[in-house]
Amino acid sequence: MPIQILMPALSPTMSEGTISNWVKAEGDDISSGDVLCEIETDKATMEVEAIDDGVLGKILIAGGTEGVAVNTPIAIILEEGEDAFVMDGMDIAEVEAAPSTTESVPTPTLESAAAAATSLSKTESRPSANGKRVFASPLAKRLAQQNGLDVAMIGGSGPGGRVVKRDIESALAIGTGKASLDVAGSTTAAAIKPAKPLFSADDPVMAYMPEYETIAISSMRKIIATRLTKSAQDIPHFNITVDVEIDELLRVREQLNSRDGSDYKISVNDFVIKAVALALQLQPDCNVTYTDEAILKYTRQDISIAVAIDGGLITPIIHDAGGKGLRSISKAAKELVSKARDGKLAPEEFQGGTFTVSNLGMFGVKSFNSIINPPQSAILSVGSGEQRAIVKDDAMTIGTIMTLTLAVDHRCIDGATAATFTRELKGILEAPMQLML
Repeated sequence: MPIQILMPALSPTMSEGTISNWVKAEGDDISSGDVLCEIETDKATMEVEAIDDGVLGKILIAGGTEGVAVNTPIAIILEEGEDAFVMDGMDIAEVEAAPSTTESVPTPTLESAAAAATSLSKTESRPSANGKRVFASPLAKRLAQQNGLDVAMIGGSGPGGRVVKRDIESALAIGTGKASLDVAGSTTAAAIKPAKPLFSADDPVMAYMPEYETIAISSMRKIIATRLTKSAQDIPHFNITVDVEIDELLRVREQLNSRDGSDYKISVNDFVIKAVALALQLQPDCNVTYTDEAILKYTRQDISIAVAIDGGLITPIIHDAGGKGLRSISKAAKELVSKARDGKLAPEEFQGGTFTVSNLGMFGVKSFNSIINPPQSAILSVGSGEQRAIVKDDAMTIGTIMTLTLAVDHRCIDGATAATFTRELKGILEAPMQLML
């Protein structure tokens, strides 16, 4: 019997994804292990492999489609001897929205989809202003009605010029700017609701604004906005700032990187990652997660590193940083950053982590505060190392100073605990030979 391919959940937090492109085409022979398509999540782009043999009978969700909910049927694989089923110009959302005697929408099978397609072939129509009849699918008509659009004014891209769901979405996206669609991750029509914009052309303040370009919000940006808003609202942050003299660290770094035959270059951030891991070993009460039932104290230091990528931010993880040397940390960090920017991180490479390091020093930023990345309870913001006047041994001198700001969750980390951690961290960075022990 036909086999449905569902949108997979590629991470614990994934509720929807984007089908970047289909590697296989309809009619192609499929073997178990073949890559069918590439899925873009809020974190990375991953390949979806077939687990059965057969023929790719029908692609239900086209490449480039955003907001596809987890467990939505995206394709049908046919076994030997079965005929391909074609629903030209339709997507699975329109099939599910076909007239039904019940409010619930069952998971479509090949037979139910065929019945729905037959029903939809008798597309509802209405006269246009010039007397011609306008054909539109039931879902398209419903969406148009909900958003005050006239289907007669919208060009159809379905068979025979029929107006389908994607035409309504396009009209809302590029039309008057008074409405937009927010697909919440379900394929039922009830889950598709118009999002209320913060501003519209009718708002008085907009009359004073210059012309602007509308930029679509990516899945990654939506997830970042949701998670960080929740973090800022729900987690009681407090910050501790400390200045660290890193002249000795820079000397040790120069010695390590200038050795004959050295095949690696250790960065200041590599030192910080290792130092954070050691400081967490000395003050494990900062390596925790708060839950309503208990505080979870981790036995390993998995350090997330904030990496800027196109469209957002991702935090790949150096697992067991406390058990790794500087060379291993440096190699792992470079590989993770490269994979992050190519969108090739595996779920286990960015899901989890017990503590985050965010470094903006390379941009000349002196200091900044970060928002905690749940379920973690602490994040360290690293500023640039710069020459400053300091007092040492009762005399004025010049030193290279780096400002660190620690943000912690006050529900599980108290001020004295955070201060002890920063003291340990400062001591390690100012006497970096401890990193070699």
